[in-house]
Amino acid sequence: MMQLPEPRDVAPRLATGAFILNSGLGKWKADEATAEMLHGMACTAYPFLRHIEAERFTRLLALTEITVGASLLSPFVPTRLAGLALTGFSGGLVGLYLRVPGMRESGSLRPTQDGVPLAKDTWMLGIGLGFLASKARWRQAAPHRHRRCRCCR
Repeated sequence: MMQLPEPRDVAPRLATGAFILNSGLGKWKADEATAEMLHGMACTAYPFLRHIEAERFTRLLALTEITVGASLLSPFVPTRLAGLALTGFSGGLVGLYLRVPGMRESGSLRPTQDGVPLAKDTWMLGIGLGFLASKARWRQAAPHRHRRCRCCR
C-alpha cells in the first residue's frame, strides 16, 4: 500500500523539489564556460573533484539535482527517503558555502553578497533534517510493563 506524504510535508516537498529540479534541468545543457565555473568552485571546496572533467561533473551534478528534485515531487517516494536525499545533497552545498573563500564575512557565518545564493542551501538542509527527525516518522516501540518502572505506574 502506498503511503502518501503527510499534509504538513506537501508544501516543503513541492517548493524544494521544484527549485532543485529546475536547477538541475538548467544545468543539464550548460555550456563549457558554465561547466568550468561550477567545476572550479566545487574543486575549491572538494579537491578530489579535480579528477573529473568539468562537463562530466556538471552533467553528474545536473542528474543529481534532477533525481533529488523528482524524489521530493513524487508522492510515492516516502518523505524520510526524500529527506535523506535532500539532506545529503544540501549538506554538500552547505559545505561548499563554508569552504569557498569570499562566501562569508571574515570570522563569521554571515554571507557576503556573493555568498547569499549559497547560504540559501541551509534552508534546504533544515527542511531535509526536519523530514528525517519528525517524531511522527519514527516507529514507537511497544510500551514495556514493569511494576517498578516509573513510566508504567
